[in-house]
Amino acid sequence: MSASENASENKVQQRPHVVAGVSMRDLLAAGAAANLISTPPRVPEPETTRPPAEHGHREHGHREAA
Repeated sequence: MSASENASENKVQQRPHVVAGVSMRDLLAAGAAANLISTPPRVPEPETTRPPAEHGHREHGHREAA
């Protein structure tokens, strides 16, 4: 084997070997999308119950003038 053949083989071996043609960004995006799809929706928070408004002078939370 000549020196030029040896040099060209070294260049080929130094390049990273790609197993799949999918980028890390695409893999992470696919994982995030799968997580969103597979997560069930949150249960709505219970609303705080207000005491019923008294009818008459104190409607809608207004106070009576002094």
